Amino acid sequence: MRQRGAARLCVLLVAAFTITASGTQIQTFRNAPARPATAAHQIAKEQQQQQQAEARSAADSAEVRTEKALNEARGNSGALYALLKQMPKGGDLHVHITGAAYAEDLIQLAADSGLCIDRQSLAIVRPPCLSNQIEALKILNSPELYRDVIDAWSLRNLKTGTSGHDHFFETFSKFSLVADSHLSQLLAEVTQRAADGHVQYMELMISPDHGEASALGARVDYGSDFGAMRQKVLDAGLIKIVTAARSNLDTMEREKDQQLKCASGPETRGSGCSVNVRYIYPVHRGLNPMRVFVQLLMGFELASRDPRVVSLNLVQSEDGYIPMHDFRLHMQMIHYLKSVYPNVHITLHAGELRPGIVPPEGLRFHIRESVEVAKAERIGHGVDVMYEENPNELLTMMARRNVMVEICLTSNDSILGVRGKQHPLSMYLKAGVPVALATDDEGVLRSEMTHEFERAVSDQGLDYLALKKMARNSLEHSFLPGASLWTDARKFTPVRECAGERSTNVPGPACTKFLNGSEKAREEWRLERSFAEFESRF
Repeated sequence: MRQRGAARLCVLLVAAFTITASGTQIQTFRNAPARPATAAHQIAKEQQQQQQAEARSAADSAEVRTEKALNEARGNSGALYALLKQMPKGGDLHVHITGAAYAEDLIQLAADSGLCIDRQSLAIVRPPCLSNQIEALKILNSPELYRDVIDAWSLRNLKTGTSGHDHFFETFSKFSLVADSHLSQLLAEVTQRAADGHVQYMELMISPDHGEASALGARVDYGSDFGAMRQKVLDAGLIKIVTAARSNLDTMEREKDQQLKCASGPETRGSGCSVNVRYIYPVHRGLNPMRVFVQLLMGFELASRDPRVVSLNLVQSEDGYIPMHDFRLHMQMIHYLKSVYPNVHITLHAGELRPGIVPPEGLRFHIRESVEVAKAERIGHGVDVMYEENPNELLTMMARRNVMVEICLTSNDSILGVRGKQHPLSMYLKAGVPVALATDDEGVLRSEMTHEFERAVSDQGLDYLALKKMARNSLEHSFLPGASLWTDARKFTPVRECAGERSTNVPGPACTKFLNGSEKAREEWRLERSFAEFESRF
């Protein structure tokens, strides 16, 4: 009996671990892991895993070959630039459109507009030209004056002993008259240059209201109640300014498209037409509190009413008297307005400082308050981060909150004299804070995005994978609408719908549906396709 019982028990135990003809497994333990319901399902899963592994292997080998090519080019600036020029760079999220225009183009616009240039200050003035002024058109045929104007409107040939900081901030008033009245031409120039450097997306700081919000602020009395001030400004006609600004954006984009022939065939169509553009409203923080508040409200209202405007930012020199004295007040204003307009994104210039420019206590809190009080999702520059109170804790907090830093290497070198190992980029990377490269004011600085990537390699010692991650970060942290392509943006793990898909192929139905529902994901997929094409060359 015992032998027969034991034999019967063995049969039952064997059966418990046997797959039946239908493919269903008999479970003997309640917590045993479930197996696939069908053999076909198991095969499909294994095929998908194999495809993913092959895709990872192909990507890894392509990245290794590209890294090798980059290392071979490191010793020669021309070779390095030529390689990096072809590299996909994602987005440029920190661009002042007037500062992005090159002096040569601004002089030509001044000449075409019949403007004059003061011989002493080298600033543009309206006609008729006085005895100490010259027609801008005549400068084109005067090599010495042409050279001097370019140097005055940019940081080219900066004289020894001259402050890059002071010269930089003094340039804008010299050419603002022509820049502010030719935004469509500047937009065409900037997008063309971006496309030439394989930048596919931009967020441009631009004032489509032409200073009308600031002017309104000069006519309204300041008060301590932000809510009451907001209502007072709305009653004073701010929405009319918002409506006019939206119309100005329409005109600017239409004229830009006409200049680049965006509606024509590919043989005559300007490459700048392919660059996806959004706008950030700039708030001049060197003005009195009421004018700053009205500009901030203008930015929030415009961004909440026009999807092309994705954010707002504080501009002008951070070390000026009012920007330093009223910094905490400005953060409180933004904190209040963010509570009223919760869906508007925030990126802020903060920490564009270094020791010596301001007293030590002026370096202690700008980045932290921008993140903690104003709820900034991105920080522009962030150069003085290690001089803030508890910098390592601040870095940890920024990494945890996924606050990205817009790194402007040429700007930080030219304006602040911060470069090489003195730059905090390595600190951000070590702490896991997301970063992306940006041009800031490429025209005034005589730079462009490829040069920023070149600096990242030669000045900061970054490798190809670090550059690629920053390019991906630029789109991941853009303010484009829609879900991300990545479930894990630190490891760049794609969403389930697009897992296993190769960016070189047409995406499958599930991935296509996902991409159609998200502009951000479409731009990220576009970048992946560009990376695959670029890396295949090596």
